[in-house]
Amino acid sequence: MKNDPKLISAFLKEKKEQHLYRQVRISESPQQPTMLIDGDKLLNFCSNDYLGLANHPYIISAFRKASEQYGVGSGSAHLINGHSVEHQKLEEALAEFTGRDRALLFSTGYMANLGVVNALMKRGDKIFADKLNHASLIDAGLLSQAKMKRYAHNDINALEKLYAKSNSENTMILTDGVFSMDGDIAPVKELSQVARKHQAWLMVDDAHGFGTLGKKGAGLLEQEKLNQLDVPILMATLGKGIGTAGAFIAGSNDLIEMLIQTARTYIFTTAMPPSIAAATRASLKIVEKDEWRRDKLNSLIQQFKLGCEELGLTLMPSNTAIQPILIGSTKKAVKMNKKLKEKGILVPAIRPPTVPEGTARLRVTFSAAHQEKDIAFLLTCLDEINGTN
Repeated sequence: MKNDPKLISAFLKEKKEQHLYRQVRISESPQQPTMLIDGDKLLNFCSNDYLGLANHPYIISAFRKASEQYGVGSGSAHLINGHSVEHQKLEEALAEFTGRDRALLFSTGYMANLGVVNALMKRGDKIFADKLNHASLIDAGLLSQAKMKRYAHNDINALEKLYAKSNSENTMILTDGVFSMDGDIAPVKELSQVARKHQAWLMVDDAHGFGTLGKKGAGLLEQEKLNQLDVPILMATLGKGIGTAGAFIAGSNDLIEMLIQTARTYIFTTAMPPSIAAATRASLKIVEKDEWRRDKLNSLIQQFKLGCEELGLTLMPSNTAIQPILIGSTKKAVKMNKKLKEKGILVPAIRPPTVPEGTARLRVTFSAAHQEKDIAFLLTCLDEINGTN
């Protein structure tokens, strides 16, 4: 956009008129079911703290102890002198937890996706990406300068048709594990078969599955019993189900060594604070030990789904902690969001361009820290406001 104040003002005005204007909310409490946000006490159904670990005392204690020992900042990039013993221990723990040779830490999931795709793909290569992939995967493909083709959501036949027209030697299949705005999961077993058939890279972004899926919480690939030969590149974030911050890539020893040499978002970024690494290691122990958290989360999800069915609300096909209520109209979704807030409930209205036109929704997310009475209250409020729109 041209550097013209009038054009910028007109752009902002148009966003408001289209009900697409975004605003920052200010939290004054930890992540938990009931939070103080913008001065209001709200029952929170929009956090990605799926297992209720972001405010866990054991994890806080590990963070505090490491801060006292190592200070606050890491001081440098991993390859200079910012890679502490806590980072090393966490990478080893993540590799063991996911059943892979090695893991490599990144500051965010966005940086992990950009770093890996740009390290492995270049101009002349071809990327096949699910149409509903997260923005970070889309941007990663675009920045790599490889030719990116997007296949219809979770459509293996559409993917195979794209391969039939391709003659590229180096290809990659990119997909979310759990799709962040729909809550459904990728057909990773079928994708693995396609990747093996075409000798392609398969990369799964399991940001929303890691911690919540699988018997011990290692994510979608554990649930589907897929190893690093089946899915060579696993990315997962640590700021959602794990309750801390950062991300990692897990895979073969050679893949990790190659990324250390070539992934710019790893090489040229200051390492996360050692205390975050220590807290994450503490969290992984809880994630694996407390299977009841996943059981409770699933119980709450089923309670909500049954309640929505009884109320005649249209849920998108999801069995994960992300349960979007399809509204369609952006204006109506925003109106329902405001009415819920008036009743003391925070559920975000997700609008274009985050989701396609005509598919605006209320994105409800659950945590193991919620109680059955919280879901019952949410359902009661949804019933009340749905009849007034």
